[in-house]
Amino acid sequence: MELTKQIEFDKIKEMWKALAVTDHAKESIEHIAVFLSEAELRKAQRDTTDARKLIETLGAPPLQNVAEIRDILTLAEKGGCLTPQQLEQTGMILAAIRRLKTYLDRGKIYGSSLAYYEENLTEHEELREEIYRQIRNGGVDDHASGTLRQIREQIGRCEEQMKQKAEQIMRANKTCMADHYYTLRNGRICVPVKKEYKLKISGSVIDKSATGSTLFIEPTSVAKYGEELQMLKISEENEVYRILYTLTAMVADAADPVRENLTLIEKLDFMFSKGKLSIDLDAAEPQINVERRISLRDARHPLMDLKTAVPLQFSPDPDTRGIVITGPNTGGKTVAIKTVMLCCMMAQCGLHVTCREADICMNSSYLCDIGDGQNLAENLSTFSAHIKNVLHVLGEVNADSFVIMDELGSGTDPAEGMGIAVAILEELRNSGALFLVTTHYPEVKEYADRTEHIANARMTFDPDTLLPTYQMVIGEAGESCAFYIADRLGMPGGMLNTAVRAAYGEEAVSRYPFHNPDFAPARRSAARIVRNRPQKTRAAAGGQYQRGDSVMVYPDKKIGIVCRPANEKGVLQVQLPGKKIWISHKRVKLHVAAAELYPEDYDFSIIFETVENRKIRHTMNRKYTDQVIRYEE
Repeated sequence: MELTKQIEFDKIKEMWKALAVTDHAKESIEHIAVFLSEAELRKAQRDTTDARKLIETLGAPPLQNVAEIRDILTLAEKGGCLTPQQLEQTGMILAAIRRLKTYLDRGKIYGSSLAYYEENLTEHEELREEIYRQIRNGGVDDHASGTLRQIREQIGRCEEQMKQKAEQIMRANKTCMADHYYTLRNGRICVPVKKEYKLKISGSVIDKSATGSTLFIEPTSVAKYGEELQMLKISEENEVYRILYTLTAMVADAADPVRENLTLIEKLDFMFSKGKLSIDLDAAEPQINVERRISLRDARHPLMDLKTAVPLQFSPDPDTRGIVITGPNTGGKTVAIKTVMLCCMMAQCGLHVTCREADICMNSSYLCDIGDGQNLAENLSTFSAHIKNVLHVLGEVNADSFVIMDELGSGTDPAEGMGIAVAILEELRNSGALFLVTTHYPEVKEYADRTEHIANARMTFDPDTLLPTYQMVIGEAGESCAFYIADRLGMPGGMLNTAVRAAYGEEAVSRYPFHNPDFAPARRSAARIVRNRPQKTRAAAGGQYQRGDSVMVYPDKKIGIVCRPANEKGVLQVQLPGKKIWISHKRVKLHVAAAELYPEDYDFSIIFETVENRKIRHTMNRKYTDQVIRYEE
């Protein structure tokens, strides 16, 4: 499993990306890696601190996504003509650069080194003003040039004259009109003329109504103005293109310095996103060291609620390289080791950490084994997955690594699992890496107690309520408290005594005063399975009838004789007067058994077979014949 998911750093990155504005900054966050250069890491931490101070002092910076503007600059450089919308976008970016430059310049009075990036931002005031003067509301403004203004005024006058002329013709020919208003058809001003008055109005038929009773005619006098209007619009289009190409050329000339500004905006966005995350998490700048020392004061997992999270104190001795953490289930062991690694990784990525104070060492790699890793698709059991992860960790670990492992040696026979846990710890100790592991094995606690550079730690719990307090005490071994927790949750005393006896022997039973030693669980009435009753097959149910039995057939209550016993479906054949029938055994009732009617070796063919079939059978018994006995079905 990927490390970032195991320690939940992927969720931190999602929070972080949501605070970035530019696509480039989001991508940088997604592919963030720990710094391995001490100088680069210290600078990254200073940038985060400066960004947070500026945000707290001046508010959020005026940043804007700049992804699309790069394509616009490339198009301008290639000689294309930018649209008014693209020029407007360019003007908005230039305005954003100006606002950001002003924002950073104000930050200089607070001594922020980040504010001096302002000197690298270039204002293109002339280009910005030209764009805002000539482009407005997604189009070229009437006052972009004197020529364009004159042309559009002439277009307006021409259109007004066309409308007046159309209205004049309609007033003069009211009886010919199908409506009181002129209309536009195919971009031309037309009057609605009744079909029968077509020749009364001089002009061209442009369209007709769905019924054909109304013709839309462009009068000749209006068409004269229409030709003038078309010429004016061509002149307008030429002037608009001239203005757009002029502005495009100005954008192309400024493309390189604008790109430099965009790169700096993306860089600043990345820095400010770190400052925003620090504020949201109420984090603090950590101290960085290379002496393999980790100390956290009032640390908490970044994803836990600030109001409910119990602060973690983590300050092992400087010569301690590994810590074996024990304690009750749900006592916070896994959260504790995740918190320590997450704080270290965040710090080494240039982020502030969720601690009051922190002194964190740099690590060359972060390795972990958390969760059971069970995978049915890959045929991995819990233990197999653990061993697979452990072998990967041991293959990557070195003296500058930081390793965490949860439930060391679990998932197999306790004795063998304990041995494997000790072997893993020995390998980690020999590597010189820093490591935190959790376990329940008492032998592993003893190993940590007697081994140099390894210390025990325990997660505390309240002895009265037996609830975890989520505090880590380094230097002491803990116990799982499984018996006490099970007692508090209501497990019967008899069961617990059996458990103690199996774990520690008979003499240990007296050391565990359980709350309800004589308590026996009240067995609740559970749902019961309703099983099918054994049923005879129909053949078996009808098996009481034998050949020759006299039976009564219902519902007609006729007497018949059984020709063939019931088959597997419970259907038998009965001889009635003049015919044989197949009938379910449920519709017949025994009248007189065959044993009472016939001798033991009686030949029933006399009753059930025809004379012809009996003759054929007699012949078959004496010699070969090709005759066939036929039975009625």
